[in-house]
Amino acid sequence: MSSFELPRSAIIVLDRLQNDGPMTPKDITSKVDLAPRTVSFALRKLMGQKLCKKIPNLRDMRQPLYQADSERARELRMKYEHVFRQVLM
Repeated sequence: MSSFELPRSAIIVLDRLQNDGPMTPKDITSKVDLAPRTVSFALRKLMGQKLCKKIPNLRDMRQPLYQADSERARELRMKYEHVFRQVLM
């Protein structure tokens, strides 16, 4: 997997999911200051690369939670640390 397959927004969302744990798209939108559509696009990219997964939100089934795959995300971050540093600054 190449880091360039992930847009900047996906790297930002992945970082937030790793640091803050499972969140709804609405929560992610408010924390990372990205448009809802951009967050949805980033989540689709992350799920396509198996870097996050959708889990049921038992408090509100209308809003699923997204959780980072910590192991895969850590591997990606180690391999492309220079890219993450640039994006997350």
